[in-house]
Amino acid sequence: MNSEILIRTYAGLEEVLAQEVGKLGGINPQAIVRGVTCQGDEGFIYKLNLALRTGLRVLKPLHEFEFRNNEDFHREVMSIDWPSYFDVKKTISVDTLLFSDRFKNSMFVSQLAKDGICDRFRNDTGKRPFVDGHKPDIQISVYVRNYKAVVYLDSSGESLHIRGYRANNVIAPLSEVLAAGILSMTGWSHHFPLYDPMCGSATFSIEAALMADKIPPGIFREGFSFMNWKSFDPELFSTIREGLVNRIEDNKAQIFASDINRRAVEAAKDNIYRAGVEDVVQLQTADFRKLDPPGKKALVILNPPYGERLKPEDIEKLYSEIGSVLKHTFAGSEAWIFSAAEDAFKYIGLKPSRKIKLFNGSLECKLLRFEMYAGSKKLKMNEKK
Repeated sequence: MNSEILIRTYAGLEEVLAQEVGKLGGINPQAIVRGVTCQGDEGFIYKLNLALRTGLRVLKPLHEFEFRNNEDFHREVMSIDWPSYFDVKKTISVDTLLFSDRFKNSMFVSQLAKDGICDRFRNDTGKRPFVDGHKPDIQISVYVRNYKAVVYLDSSGESLHIRGYRANNVIAPLSEVLAAGILSMTGWSHHFPLYDPMCGSATFSIEAALMADKIPPGIFREGFSFMNWKSFDPELFSTIREGLVNRIEDNKAQIFASDINRRAVEAAKDNIYRAGVEDVVQLQTADFRKLDPPGKKALVILNPPYGERLKPEDIEKLYSEIGSVLKHTFAGSEAWIFSAAEDAFKYIGLKPSRKIKLFNGSLECKLLRFEMYAGSKKLKMNEKK
């Protein structure tokens, strides 16, 4: 039986996520602020958690209501038939997204919701579930705007950006979901070589390899919160998982990852191995200024330092060198740069053909596209006439 599903994502990735949900079989996917709604059954919830690349959480709405005071809010949460969704022995956690002057902070709302859940269990079973703020069996989300609220069951548990293949990190690793969303925005296809010359822990390269071979990112996870629901169907889950695994291909993508930092490369090597894409990603320790030209059209993806740890003159030099390398080493290719160092963009010395606003955590960033014409741009324009 189909019902509404809400999938959360980062600001700026809504349209990319809507397209992905539609391709996976979601009915009537609609982009909203930091998310997408669609229709689907519980089996589709399993599929979304296993296959989504650009979603953070898959939520099942349980109850929408209006309230005037704390008592109303508690009563409405308590009215939900919680024992029908999960066993009292399961641990719970509640998180709240708050946009209301009715409450002072989200923690208070979460506590009100916990009280309502526990009181319903106590009334129905004589027992109450325990709260676990670290790794709960059941995750519940509450969204409050003014005097309206929606209560959701979170089917994912841990955020879906936690794929399960990352064993080692470097400083400030890029979110896997953000990396996958950026790659989707570039329009990259496995038919073209991909260069990731400041790879860090290789998030771009690994996500590209998973996309190229149609490997569902959720298969690395140990589990999902929906596995603790009373309605969970292990046989259906196994069938859906097996179907996704059977679609995996070997598309011989050419992905080249490198970094000047040996520690980063060691972390990348471990992550690449854990993701099972060591046959796809070619990794080396290298200075991006000394890379050999690809020899044919490629896509270059760069997530350079933003400047928090670099002196102003160093960041200017770095971005100037990026521009020089793109012009001379990657002539004829297409480059995309993701960075929060907007003041440093001018030192690249190239005019972007596209700018997209995105966020890396709380940092406002820009994704810039540069077309690296072989020869002069004027000559390229004349050839199109």
